[in-house]
Parts: sequence; C-alpha cells; structure tokens
Amino acid sequence: MPMDFVAQQEHARRKTSRLMLYFVAAVVGMSVVIYLLVAFIFLGSGHGHTIGAKGLWNPALFLAVSSGTVGIVVCGCLLKINELSYGGSSLAMRMGGHQLNPNSTDPDERKLLNVVEEMAIASGVPVPPVYLLHDEQGINAFAAGYAPKDAIIGVTQGCMKLLTRDELQGVIAHEFSHILNGDMRLNMRLIGWVFGILSLTVVGKILLRSRGQKNPLPLVGLVLIVVGSVGAFFSRLIQSAVSRQREFLADASAVQFTRNPDGLGGALKKIGGLSRGSRLSTDYADEAGHLFFGNALGGGWFGWLATHPPLEERIRRIDASFDGKFPRVAIPPETMAAPPRQVPQAGRPFGILGALGGAAAALPSVPA
Repeated sequence: MPMDFVAQQEHARRKTSRLMLYFVAAVVGMSVVIYLLVAFIFLGSGHGHTIGAKGLWNPALFLAVSSGTVGIVVCGCLLKINELSYGGSSLAMRMGGHQLNPNSTDPDERKLLNVVEEMAIASGVPVPPVYLLHDEQGINAFAAGYAPKDAIIGVTQGCMKLLTRDELQGVIAHEFSHILNGDMRLNMRLIGWVFGILSLTVVGKILLRSRGQKNPLPLVGLVLIVVGSVGAFFSRLIQSAVSRQREFLADASAVQFTRNPDGLGGALKKIGGLSRGSRLSTDYADEAGHLFFGNALGGGWFGWLATHPPLEERIRRIDASFDGKFPRVAIPPETMAAPPRQVPQAGRPFGILGALGGAAAALPSVPA
C-alpha cells in the first residue's frame, strides 16, 4: 500500500498542537501546586498574618505566587532561546564538523553537495552550508539554525559513505522538511520551555540558603526545587513526544519531496543493519540528539523519553510490507580509515541544558 503522506502530515500536525497545549497546562498546574504548598507553609509557620491570610485561599498571595512562577519560567525560556538563536554552524563545529568546500572534487562530497543543492532548489530555500562530521561512522544527519536563511545541514561520515544516492536524497529531504516545517524554531521553543521550568529549581536553591529564625523561605525554596524538577521531567516527556511526531512529519514530507519512499526507507533499514546504527560518539549527542535524523544515543532510552520513534515503526509507515529484518551492513575499510580534521573553535559556547549543570544533566533530550 503506498504511503498516504498527506494524511500522515495532518495527523502529526494535529498531535503536535495538542501536545503544545500540555506545556501551558503544566505551567498552570505548577502555579496552583506551588501556591497551595506556599500557603500551607505560611499558615503552618505562623506567618499567615504577614500576608493577610485567614484561610487557604488568599487572592493576593495567589497572584504573587502565580505571577512569580510564570515570570521565572518565561524569563528562563527567553534567555535559553536567545542563547540558541546564533545559527547552527557553532553546533556543527563543536560536534567535530567541518564545512565542505562547495567546489570539492571528492566523489562522495560532490554527491552529497549535489543532493543538498537539488533539495534546496526543490524546496525553494537557499542552499545551506554543509558540514561533515568526519569522525562519526554511524548513519545520521541533522539540520540546525533559527530560520531557513541561517540553516545548515550536517552529515556524518557514515551517512555520506554508506548510503546510495537515493538513500542520501531521502535523508537530506527529511532534514529539509524540518527546515520548511519550522521544526528548528519549534525545537528552540521546546528547549526554552523545559529550561524555563527547570529555572524554578535555581530560584529554589537561592531561597534554600536564606537564614533567619522561623524563616519560611527555605521551605518555599524546597517547594520550588521539587516542583520545578518534577515539572521539568514531565515537560521533557512532552518535548520528546512532540519530537517523535515531528520525525513522522519529516518522514512523510521527505517522501512527498522525493516521490521515492524506497530511498528514505532504505536509509532507515541500513541504520538497523549497521552495528553502529545512528549512534554518535560526540559529547553533544545527548544535548543535540533531538536534531538528528536517527537516534543519536542508541536504543537504550526509556520509550517515553525517546526523541525518535522506533526504527521499525518509521519504516512500516513508509513500507507496509517491511518484515522487520535488517540486512547486515558492512563498513568499508576506507570509511573507518578517515583521517582526522582540524576543527575550528566556535566563538560562543553551546549548551542545550548544560547551563544548569547537574540539574540539567539529569534530564535526557529534541526533535527534529
């Protein structure tokens, strides 16, 4: 049965819209929970008179707590989005990539550059710079940037060397779909929301260090730490669910671009048959995993936190006759023997959730 890519695109878009509403519901729910706990703390510690509280419901306290909660989340979100809006070249270089010369005469590089140019013309966007992750032997690729005008395409050595032209075209079409569908901007917003919610824990740690006899602020700080951590975890679940839907949308759009489901399906099957799969060795695999074509972390993540749908499910949506078997893919010796490249240092530090240190590291990552 041929793939109904239009129906799959509409389904993915509707589901994404519903999931985004959950973020709003999460912030509202956290505001209510924080208010109730703070009210209990002030009343239980004998400080109810300081806020004019005669019972659990206090409009002034609710307004202060809810506006403070939303303010912290929004400020954290905007700060993170601003940090991420400096283009994709910095990320590509920090992952060990180097920009390919548009006039390269290397056969594999020429094939890749031609495919990218063809997809750019077909989709009506400027031809983006192409970065090769020379030390990555898994089959993977990504698109990064805030808008089509500053987008870049990154491709692993394994992707360039191991895929046929049709398969490579399917992968690149998938990445262009992310660019056209606005997934790069959506990813930044999702990351910003999670970071904003996690910022509640930072404020909580500050309050936790406050001193004074019968001072209720340390307890308020503890509430922010607990609620912020739990809220960030559930927000991460929503982020991962959105990322999985955008992968389905990009797969369907790639088939629409190329009119060749066998190309994209063949690339996914090769990932399943390769011992390395789509895994990356870079330290940024966790932080930037949601940007990649395939699961950059391998198959060990808990399903609800996975940034990508199961490989078999993606293939069956393209090829309903898939039997679940992956032919083994051998890596040619010349692919493994690739010489190291000098990687230029980017000027601006990159960190998806790294700015919160250990608290952020506890959360695994978004999709595209």
